[in-house]
Amino acid sequence: MSEALPDIYLHHYPMSPFAEKVRLMLGHKRLTWKSVIVPSIAPKPDVVALTGGYRKTPFLQIGNDVLCDTALIATVLEHLAPTPSLFPEGQKGLNRTVAQWADSTLFWTAMGYNFQPAGLAQAFAGVAPEAAKAFGADRAAMTHNMTRIRPADAAAAYKSYLRRLSDMLHEQGGPAPYLLGSAPSLADFAAYHPLWFTQNRVPTLATIFDATPAVQDWLARMAAIGHGDMVKSTAAEAIAASASASSAGGPKSLNFFPDDEVFQDEHGLALGAEVTIAAESFGPEATLGTLLAATRTRYTLLRQDERAGTVRVHFPRVGYVLKAA
Repeated sequence: MSEALPDIYLHHYPMSPFAEKVRLMLGHKRLTWKSVIVPSIAPKPDVVALTGGYRKTPFLQIGNDVLCDTALIATVLEHLAPTPSLFPEGQKGLNRTVAQWADSTLFWTAMGYNFQPAGLAQAFAGVAPEAAKAFGADRAAMTHNMTRIRPADAAAAYKSYLRRLSDMLHEQGGPAPYLLGSAPSLADFAAYHPLWFTQNRVPTLATIFDATPAVQDWLARMAAIGHGDMVKSTAAEAIAASASASSAGGPKSLNFFPDDEVFQDEHGLALGAEVTIAAESFGPEATLGTLLAATRTRYTLLRQDERAGTVRVHFPRVGYVLKAA
């Protein structure tokens, strides 16, 4: 199936938890994909050439379509490769709800725990002090509107959430192999990636999993899924692919969004208006463009870049703010 699909570029870096979520979903779908390593901190000129301002990691690129946020990426991967599914029959709403909790509450709790002094020391072992300082300053700028949970409070909450995950594995006549049943679904990938960071990037703190052996076993099953067929690529190749797709076809309706024809106006902004879109909290950098679509699930902006050509940048509606430019 993957041979018939267009080239899929994942722009990411190895330490990114959300990138690990997508890498594992690509593995679950048994897809071939092109790996473009991006800087972990600003400036990111090659990223901005494609996204227009959005600089969170990761993002997915197919031709001159740029897909921001892992929630939207999951939807597109499901449409491109329906089997094995991320949304088992009768569980779409449950999966999206659990994933939203995992990508926000669980993630920030885990990171509050992970970035206590012992975790920071291990995560940045061997990194030059000025580089570690630059990373901290970069993330402070990206979280200036957020209230960060302190490590002690995060530890207590993290333990509670791990027990809840363990309960999910046991409450299906189980123990069940995955959070919502016999096969991995979006809920698993969303809950996995913050725990992956603890286990793989700050293993000195991974003793927190000792009290929940069912979670430890589940982590091993998730890691075994792998990353699919990864092919190394470069930002220059990805930008050239966008420019080529732009010149060959121009802006067209996308076949991997089933709701393309639906316009849902909540802002009094017509299609064709100049607008900005930015995340509600983490990563507030705005993307400026022409509003090409505002469906019940997503926004699409049309923008021009001297290197990438005509680019369509897609965002989920949930978690993002649309404003007139």
